[in-house]
Amino acid sequence: MGVIAGGCRCGACRYTLALDALPPVYACHCHICQRFSGSAFSVQALVREDVLAVTGPIIVHEKVTEDRTSVQRYCGECYARLYNTNTRRPGVAVVRAGTLDRSEELQCRAHIFTNYRQAWVTLDPAIPQWGEAAEPAAFIAALRG
Repeated sequence: MGVIAGGCRCGACRYTLALDALPPVYACHCHICQRFSGSAFSVQALVREDVLAVTGPIIVHEKVTEDRTSVQRYCGECYARLYNTNTRRPGVAVVRAGTLDRSEELQCRAHIFTNYRQAWVTLDPAIPQWGEAAEPAAFIAALRG
């Protein structure tokens, strides 16, 4: 099994993914991701939580809503958001793709919540996209390529 590495912007937190290849990534254009990232969208990878190993000073923030609990993990030094989990997807970690050491090699395989995308963002019509949340089976199929 290979190892994919990543970490925060200051280097205090590092993580590894026990994977042979970079994970597939998707872009979320919802307003929550725009506000979290401070950008037009957030690029993320879904990985099994058991392949993720993290070291360093992690800060945990838990957000409880009517249908889920989301647990965000940040670097305790530079506050970069590294990944999150939530109760609607047990055993799955959502890794912020920009924190991967080889992020420049990633290729986006899907776009979700495109109804909220910034007007100046142009999407490749060959990449699957959904105006709102994607139906889970179709979304996973898009990520698998």
